[in-house]
Amino acid sequence: MQNSLKQFDPKEIVLPDTTMIRDIENRVFQAIVVRCLSEVKGVVPAEGSLFAALLGREGQESVRGVEVEQEDKKRSVSVRVEVNVAYGVSIPEKAEEIQTKIAQEINRLTGLRVSQVHVIFKDLMPNPKGDVVN
Repeated sequence: MQNSLKQFDPKEIVLPDTTMIRDIENRVFQAIVVRCLSEVKGVVPAEGSLFAALLGREGQESVRGVEVEQEDKKRSVSVRVEVNVAYGVSIPEKAEEIQTKIAQEINRLTGLRVSQVHVIFKDLMPNPKGDVVN
């Protein structure tokens, strides 16, 4: 009997079907996006209430200026973010920087694929010193 147990492969054990579920609330994604935006020079969130909402100072369910849609079947997420950009900043380059940073960080922290990062530049911020901000 002992000899037959030594030849037994533990991978052959059949376990009952188990469904693993992991839910991530949209506020988590919104916080990740806001954190990413805070690290990008030359842009700020379009809505001033964005940071207040994350700090719990606003009673809204979602953060204004950041919308997130999850697709459970594809295990992916789509992000829409509104920002203001400083005068002199290259918008195409800044869009790519924002998109890359958000996609990488969401993927790293949640394991989900980012299907889209839609950046909307809402307004142009004057640069008080006239310098070009990178």
